Amino acid sequence: MSASHALLKSLVTQVSNAALGTLDGETPFVSMTPFAVAADGRSLFVHVSRLAAHTRHMLAHPAVSLLVMEPEAPGKMPQGLARVTIQGRARTLSSQDPAYAGGKDVYLAKFPSAVELFQFPDFDLVQIEVLSARLVGGFAQASSLSAETFARAVVN
Repeated sequence: MSASHALLKSLVTQVSNAALGTLDGETPFVSMTPFAVAADGRSLFVHVSRLAAHTRHMLAHPAVSLLVMEPEAPGKMPQGLARVTIQGRARTLSSQDPAYAGGKDVYLAKFPSAVELFQFPDFDLVQIEVLSARLVGGFAQASSLSAETFARAVVN
């Protein structure tokens, strides 16, 4: 595994929250959401309330972007923080959808305390298909990744 693939895998498996970019009509909107990565690395799962603005945005415009960043550290310049921006397409899963059970299991494996939220009638499990990604490992360490490369890096 290359160093950049190892960095990507650690970011998306060890960091719990992402900045979620959605569209409110033509206006960009950014919020925070916990996320989990599918076992095959081809999608992410978020569990969101229909009361949240970002959920309404995803229903109207499924194109989304997520930013996952390494935590800040003393003495490290913010511009040098490792990060990945993921471009994706969101789709709400019904409990009858074949992807629902696996997505719920992946999400609860990362966030076991969220089990009660799955009982709330206003919460939905959303699958975000990874379309591409931009990995920045620090200064002058950026690369664009296809969905296939992203998945291979995360799974291996």
